[in-house]
Amino acid sequence: MQIVFCSSLCIFLTLLSHRVSSEGHASIPPRGWNSYDSFCWTISEQEYLQSAEIISNRLHPHGYEYAVVDYLWYRRKVPGAYPDSLGFDVIDEWGRMIPDPDRWPSSKDGKGFTEIANKVHSLGLKFGIHVMRGISTQAVNANTPILDITTGAAYEESGRQWTAKDIGIKERACAWMQNGFMSVNTKLGAGRAFLKSLYVQYAEWGVDFVKHDCVFGDDLDLDEITFVSEVLKELDRPILYSLSPGTGVTPAMAKKVNGLVNMYRITGDDWDTWGDVVSHFDITRDFSTANMVGATGLMGKSWPDLDMLPLGWLTDQGSNEGPHRNCNLTLDEQKTQTTLWSMAKSPLMFGGDVRNIDDATYGLITNPTLLEINSFSSNNLEFPYITSANSFKKEDQLSTLQSGRHLTDGRPPQTPSLSLTSCADVRAIGWSVEALDQDPKQICWREKLSNKHQAPFCLYKRESHVASDEDIGYQQQYQGKFHLLATGRSEFCLHASPKRKITSKEQSRGSFSPCRRDANQLWEFNPNGTLANSYSSQCATMNSLKAKNVISTGVRSWIATGRKGEIYLAFFNLNAEKTVISASISDLAKALPGKNLNGASCKANEIWSGKDFGIISQSISTPVEIHGAALFVLNCVAA
Repeated sequence: MQIVFCSSLCIFLTLLSHRVSSEGHASIPPRGWNSYDSFCWTISEQEYLQSAEIISNRLHPHGYEYAVVDYLWYRRKVPGAYPDSLGFDVIDEWGRMIPDPDRWPSSKDGKGFTEIANKVHSLGLKFGIHVMRGISTQAVNANTPILDITTGAAYEESGRQWTAKDIGIKERACAWMQNGFMSVNTKLGAGRAFLKSLYVQYAEWGVDFVKHDCVFGDDLDLDEITFVSEVLKELDRPILYSLSPGTGVTPAMAKKVNGLVNMYRITGDDWDTWGDVVSHFDITRDFSTANMVGATGLMGKSWPDLDMLPLGWLTDQGSNEGPHRNCNLTLDEQKTQTTLWSMAKSPLMFGGDVRNIDDATYGLITNPTLLEINSFSSNNLEFPYITSANSFKKEDQLSTLQSGRHLTDGRPPQTPSLSLTSCADVRAIGWSVEALDQDPKQICWREKLSNKHQAPFCLYKRESHVASDEDIGYQQQYQGKFHLLATGRSEFCLHASPKRKITSKEQSRGSFSPCRRDANQLWEFNPNGTLANSYSSQCATMNSLKAKNVISTGVRSWIATGRKGEIYLAFFNLNAEKTVISASISDLAKALPGKNLNGASCKANEIWSGKDFGIISQSISTPVEIHGAALFVLNCVAA
C-alpha cells in the first residue's frame, strides 16, 4: 500500500529535479536535515560529515537534499561558552563570522566552509548554514573595519573609513541573544556593504541554503530581510532563503516578506511536546486560508514553515551537549505531527540524529504517501465538516469546528492578554492616553470592554532615559518614544519580544523585564489609537487567550487533492481519549473546487493502519487513537 504513489524512486527524483530546475527556487517545499534538534550548537565537522553521508545514502533517495548546520558554528566550544555568552566567537578582520577551526579544522587558513561544501556537493546534497541578524556584538566591541567587496579594502565614504561601531544598532540587539547580535543600519552605505560582504562570502564558500534568524515574527527586521533578498538576487550562486523564528507571525506580516524569501517560520521553536504539536493547527489553517502556501517567493515560491521535525534521537534546547535522549512524543503523536506537516505542505526538515535513526522514525519521514502529499498535492485546507463520537454532542462539535474554535473540555474560560499584531490590523486600535494628576501619564486599552464598569488595562508612560550624552544618535532615533511600566514607580518595563528561543506554547509577548535602553522596550502612541513598538514595528493589542497551560482538545481534519485526482483526507484526534471521527462523502466537495461527488462512490485506503475500507458511498468513519491521526486516500467515481 505504501508504494502506490511512489512506485519508482527514480521517477520521483526525476520529477523533483525537473520541478526545481524548471520552476525556480523552492518550487516544492524544501526538504532536508538541520542539526539543531540533535546537536544544539555543538556539532563538529566530523559529526556533520558523518551525518551528511548518511543523509546522502538513506534520505536523499526520498528527496531530502539540504544538510544544514544550525547556529553558532563560529563559537569556540570551551568552558564558559553557551548560546548567549559573549567573547567566544571566531571573526575575521572584517568582523564576519568564520567557522571555529577547532570544531571545523578544514576551515583553517581562511577556507571557511569551502571544503565542507565541496564534500557535501560530492554526496549529491546541498549545503546550508544558519546565520544571525546584522552584526555580532563582538565585532562592534572590536570596532572592526567594513569590507568593501568591490575594492577588497576597507569601506570608505564621505572621506573616512567606516567601522562596526558606525553601523551596529545596539538598541536593536537580538531579543533572545542580547550578547550575540544586533541589527545594522541599512540606510548607511557601510551597513549595506557589511551585509553584502557576508552573503558574497557565503556564496564563495559554496552555501546553497541560508537560515536567517532573529529577523522575523516578534523580531521582524524588514529592512535587513529586504536588502539581503536583493543581494541574493545578484549573486551568481543561487541560495535558498529561509527566515526564523516565527513567534507572533500572522498572514498579514508574512505577506510583507513572502515574495522576498523561500520559506519562513510561522511558529516559535517546535519541540517534542504534545502542546507544541497542537499549537500548530490554528496557524496552519490561517495560512492556508490566506493562500500563502506555495505563494510567489524569491526567484520561485515561498512556503510557511512549521519548524524542524523533532523526532528520533535528540538533545535539549539551549543545551551544550549533543544528542542524548529519545523523542518524548508517542508514536501516535509523531504520526499526527508528520501528517499535519505534509497536509499543510510545510518544508520537511528532520531534526533527529541521523546516525542513530530507528526504524519507526525512518518509516515516518520516508513514508511515500506523506512525501507525495507534501510535494505534489493541491487545494490543501482544513476540512471542518466532520463529526465525532466523544463527550460532546455532535451538533456542538460540528458548530465548534466550523467556527475554527478549539474545544476546551470544560476548562477555565478565556482571559485577556497582551500580544502583537500588524499596525494596520484593526485589532490594534483601542489605546488612549490618560492624563493623571501627576506624571507619569497612563496608556490604557479601552476597546471592547465586556461592561462599562470594567476597569481598563493600563500601563504607566515614562519618557525613555538616556544613559549619557555620548549617544546622540540614540536620542535622535528614538525621540518621542517611551517606556511602559506596570506601576508608576516600577523599574520593570514592557518588552515586545521573547527573551530566548522559546517553544510555540511558551510565547511570552507582553511580559516585563528590567528597564534599559533597548528598542524592544520603546513604544510610540499614534493618533489613530495604536501603540507601536520600536523593535518589531508591530503594534500591541489585547487578545482573549486561553488560560495558562490549557491544551486544546477536540478533533480536526485536513483535505487535499492529489495530482492524479485522488483525495487525501486526514483526521486528527486531539482528545485524551480514543475518538470515532466521521465525514460525509457529499461534504468533501465543499472544500474541493469543481469536484462533483453527489452520489459518488470512493475506494478508500487508510495509510497508518494499512486498512482497505473497500468502496464507500455515504460516509467514512474510523476510530482514531489518543492524539493520533488517520490518513485516507480516496479514489472517487461520480455516479
